[in-house]
Amino acid sequence: MEWIIKTMQNSPELAIFLTLALGFAVGKIKIKGFSLGSVTGVLLMGVLIGQLGITISPTVKSTFFLIFLFAVGYSVGPQFVQGLKKEGLPQIAFAALVCVSCLLIGWVAALIAGFDIGNAAGLLAGASTISAVIGVASDTINQLSIDSSQKQQMINQIPVAYAVTYIFGTAGTAWFLAFIGPKLLGKDVIKQTKDYEQSLGGLIQDDEPGLEEAYDGTTFRVIQASNAFFDQSRTVHEVEDFLIKKGWPIYIEKIRVSSNNKIINDPTPDTSINKGDKLVLNGPIDTMLADEDCIGKEVVDLKLLDFKVENLKVIVANKEIIGESLQNLKFSKQRHGVVILKIHRGKVTLPLLKNVKIQRGDIIEIEGRKGDVDKFASYVGYPERPSNITDILYVGIGIFLGGILGSISFRAGNVPLSLSASGGVLIMGIIFGWARSLRPTFGNIPAPSVWLMNNLGLNMFIAVVGINAGPDFISGLKTSGVSLFIAGIFVSLVPMLIGILLGRYVFKFNPAITLGACAGARTTTAALGALEDTLQSKVPALSYTTTYAVGNTLLIIWGVVIVLMMS
Repeated sequence: MEWIIKTMQNSPELAIFLTLALGFAVGKIKIKGFSLGSVTGVLLMGVLIGQLGITISPTVKSTFFLIFLFAVGYSVGPQFVQGLKKEGLPQIAFAALVCVSCLLIGWVAALIAGFDIGNAAGLLAGASTISAVIGVASDTINQLSIDSSQKQQMINQIPVAYAVTYIFGTAGTAWFLAFIGPKLLGKDVIKQTKDYEQSLGGLIQDDEPGLEEAYDGTTFRVIQASNAFFDQSRTVHEVEDFLIKKGWPIYIEKIRVSSNNKIINDPTPDTSINKGDKLVLNGPIDTMLADEDCIGKEVVDLKLLDFKVENLKVIVANKEIIGESLQNLKFSKQRHGVVILKIHRGKVTLPLLKNVKIQRGDIIEIEGRKGDVDKFASYVGYPERPSNITDILYVGIGIFLGGILGSISFRAGNVPLSLSASGGVLIMGIIFGWARSLRPTFGNIPAPSVWLMNNLGLNMFIAVVGINAGPDFISGLKTSGVSLFIAGIFVSLVPMLIGILLGRYVFKFNPAITLGACAGARTTTAALGALEDTLQSKVPALSYTTTYAVGNTLLIIWGVVIVLMMS
């Protein structure tokens, strides 16, 4: 054991990876459905390993922290800019007010409790579950005109306060929004949510076409045209129009002509269909089997079904469909033969409701015959084909320019004011993410790469913070632990209460939209999941995306502001 400790002291990079491994293992442990999560697990293991007297260069944590911040900005950029448009302004204003309340209440609580700058920043970070504040606040403390030993003492207090307040910040907020929030928003919140779904086309009437969520994926069947409807020759357009009027989103993909046994692989709307022809139909199986005699009987023809089906994600970039409803996109002529499986916006999957509006940067997951999918993808925007190549040039330039932007500073008296390198990189990430949504032909960062930049970047940073703060962590916990925990409850819940009251009485949002916006403004994904379970609906996701983008940006910047306010 002594040899292992000596090795880690001489090669501190090994200590970082041991911290990551143990931290992720501890973070996965669940007790009654609750887990610490990777960040808190890594922090605690870093503190433990830090007791061995291991010192790591601050350059390591700064490097990985900037990678993390760029990934955060890149991810939320399209939603952040989209929210600045007219229809998103109420949610932008709501999120901004909630974030301001998080800052002010954290500041007031720190003043009342007599916390120093480090504890105040850690309180804001943990109670608001925004880990990035640790790095941003540390950078800002380093710019203050105070003794270096005092700076280090404050910086070491940040992870202590974060660890004490984070657990309730996560679990307490999810509990409050999911179980107390609905009670504060009036009676029958679940019924109000269902009524809101209906206003968005969520409740399907018997005479309405079903949405794609009514069936799982693309189903192809061979039906022989034998019904009386085909006593006279029909065109593909006539048959598909006939089926759509009956409420069937079904398309004709291939035809075997009965007179000569010839296969027509790509029928046009004017292609003729005669009695006895075999048709490959594409649509929901339940509607196909509901009344198959409308066309004829299902038959076996394996050769006719021999073609490739493609599943593809497409980035929305076409101006013609931005702001259109899902219903309009569904009945677009360019959509022929294509099933819309999911719509992803940022970190959430939207409910497939008819009146949900399509936004730039949304990712639509589609499925169908390759030719149909490729045609529809080119209409919607740019296909996001599977790739493991990250545009490192884009990432490197973005982080460099962000660092330069954040380094620009001016002084107000003795206090230096700047975004810091971390704040600049976050903003540049937003700009670069938005630019990617405008022209997805460059700047590709595949989803797995974004995940790695987010998780590895943040957790490497947290590991170094924990290891370096280890020697002072226990003493700091003994000094302020109880008061920090109590203050954390206050700072976690009061902004959520303010948000609920704002949503109900000022913005007059639907209750589900209010609760989703509260979760987004505080960037608590755990709360969103709890809300969707409680309300039995995905409607909260509609307000989560824009408010999450705003909250993620402002709460991180508050790491600079809380230090300046406390100083």
